[in-house]
Amino acid sequence: MSFVDKTLKCVECGNDFVFSAGEQEFYQQKGLQNQPRRCPSCRANRRAAAGSGTRTERAPREMHTVICADCGTETQVPFLPRHDRPVYCSSCFERRGLARSRAEA
Repeated sequence: MSFVDKTLKCVECGNDFVFSAGEQEFYQQKGLQNQPRRCPSCRANRRAAAGSGTRTERAPREMHTVICADCGTETQVPFLPRHDRPVYCSSCFERRGLARSRAEA
């Protein structure tokens, strides 16, 4: 299949840009179905903005109150505990991890 350069209009800035034959071939090789909607500079600006944290931030984690299986302290964990598995506070969890790593060494 032979490709020819196409002139497209950027949906963001309204300027015309060239969707080159090489880019079209790349899109086809990657299985991309849609042609680009933004010019290269608007795409670069969008990527830069995404990397700088301007996207909407993640919602705070839902915390669940549990009783530590080792020390009996009330603590909160960021997951929904299952009743068939013990849940530990952070200090007991760390202590158990250190004990396990020493036993393996």
